[in-house]
Amino acid sequence: MSVETARTLIETYYRTFNSGDREAFLALLTDDVVHDINQGGSEIGVAPFRAFLHRMDSCYREDIRDVVVMVNEDGSRAAAEFVVHGTYLSTDDGLPEAHGQGYVLPAGAFFTLRDGKVARISNFYNLPEWTRQVTGK
Repeated sequence: MSVETARTLIETYYRTFNSGDREAFLALLTDDVVHDINQGGSEIGVAPFRAFLHRMDSCYREDIRDVVVMVNEDGSRAAAEFVVHGTYLSTDDGLPEAHGQGYVLPAGAFFTLRDGKVARISNFYNLPEWTRQVTGK
């Protein structure tokens, strides 16, 4: 895919995430998408990604801002740097108690692109910094 098409796909990925239209968001993924979770394991397929989004939407309200997209020469890989503006709505497993705390966190992601869709997404952010923001410690 061209560099411009790849860039547009990643920009659309974040714009669609922010819109809350989860089915449109999932339609941007290959059926065998690999999702590398920050400081966690990997999941393969749209169904596990859908379950991940459901958990995320239950626990967090996030808006991705200030997205900068970088693409390799043949459009097969991309990276994005962005800032997550979020609210911690409901306590997530193994994390501090939620009571509506806000957070602003720089983050990044790496992508593999195939057939006009996202085939791999690896997200990275500083979990200790997020924890400090939501606990005040």
